Amino acid sequence: MSKKSPRLLLAGDVGGTKTNLAIFAMDEETNHLTLLRNKRYPSGDFDSLNAIALRFLGKGEEKICAACFGVPGVVRNNRSQPTNLKWEICASTLRADLGVEEVHLLNDLAANAYGISELEETDFHTVQTGLKNASGNRCVISPGTGLGEAGLFWDGKKYRVWACEGGHSDFAPRSDIEIDLLKYLQGLFGHVSNERVISGQGIANIYAFLRDSGYGKQKSSVAEEMKANDPAKVITKHAEDQSCPMCMQAVEIFAHCLATEAANFALKAMATGGVFLGGGVPAKLLWKLSTPAFRDAFVAKGRLESLMETMPVKIVLNDQAALLGAARYALDMFEEHSGTTRRRQPAPPHS
Repeated sequence: MSKKSPRLLLAGDVGGTKTNLAIFAMDEETNHLTLLRNKRYPSGDFDSLNAIALRFLGKGEEKICAACFGVPGVVRNNRSQPTNLKWEICASTLRADLGVEEVHLLNDLAANAYGISELEETDFHTVQTGLKNASGNRCVISPGTGLGEAGLFWDGKKYRVWACEGGHSDFAPRSDIEIDLLKYLQGLFGHVSNERVISGQGIANIYAFLRDSGYGKQKSSVAEEMKANDPAKVITKHAEDQSCPMCMQAVEIFAHCLATEAANFALKAMATGGVFLGGGVPAKLLWKLSTPAFRDAFVAKGRLESLMETMPVKIVLNDQAALLGAARYALDMFEEHSGTTRRRQPAPPHS
């Protein structure tokens, strides 16, 4: 008897700067997703996600059974107006244009959260070990261009994901300098969300505050470098090599604010099963987020400090997490709607 062909899934991770698309195969024997091919496209070069997906699929020789796209914004009724893009994304038009019967949209952090259970232990860097065999809910907080958050509820059989827009909740300062930072940003933006501080743009905002408020002295060489390069990358580079005290101070404040918000979200989600730091920034700041100072800021929750110490805290190193999550969600929806079944999803090995 010949082995059945694996199901092919189209997955997408849509961003304001780039859109990453991939085709995965799901082996029914192992329940494992295998990446067959993927490609990144500059989002701004296209007038729609449909156009990118059609370019990626080419002649359409691959038989796709289901597709799912993680998008940076609120998803309602399988439609979304992504942040920082002029597109409107609609699952029904994607379904028609791509010729794929099953098409879904997810908030990008929800896609990341689904992807957590697809990763291996080597895809994480442990910041805090927490309890051995920790179980229960989880949460994901991902500072990148912006700040995303999502939760995972364990129902006894599998993790179920819920998306939120916690990155746009109010920034809550905890020290005199952070209070001054809040006042400075209020003068610029009015409402100051966590995203204004805990993100790539947040690192640049913190640096500007230190410069303009007299807390630090800007080096002319750093200022010149920032004119031609991403300010956040310049700041973190000079902080890591300790060549600029003000850059070091900016990253110090950023790390403290990230630890605080990660802990706040962990408490709200009761994330005894783990707190995962995703997005592009934490993976580049391993040297800073692995320090006792970061862990101390995370657990500093007064009477609940002992609870915080039990929560595993890990940095996601695999930048394919959102693609894997989108592919898994596409497969789940396909099987649910087609009435097929597969093996129960186990608790992943890093729990």
